[in-house]
Amino acid sequence: MARPTIDLAARRRDYARLHDISRRIADIEATADSSDGLVSATVVGRGELSELHLDPRLYRTMDSTALAASIVDTIKDAVEQSRRQLFEITRDYLPPGAKFETTDVHTDAFMHQLDQEIEGAK
Repeated sequence: MARPTIDLAARRRDYARLHDISRRIADIEATADSSDGLVSATVVGRGELSELHLDPRLYRTMDSTALAASIVDTIKDAVEQSRRQLFEITRDYLPPGAKFETTDVHTDAFMHQLDQEIEGAK
């Protein structure tokens, strides 16, 4: 049985594309502000919180429950923005017709690539 040959040029191109995608993902930064402008959250990469700013005016009203909800909502908004950026970066590797609302960019691109390789091996 003959050993399969490896297309080194294709592997290098794949590696270069993967490296470019990794760099673009690492460059993701999204900032969201609360509706009242008192909370600002910045996330990077795949949605890791990198900065949280609380306006000093928050301390005038000591409603910790409302503050906590505002912080959580603001972080969720920033993560949503970063997920949209990640979706756009990985769009070419997702199944045709993939929609942001129903796609897990962390696994769907990988599974789609595997499906293509398996289909090509038949």
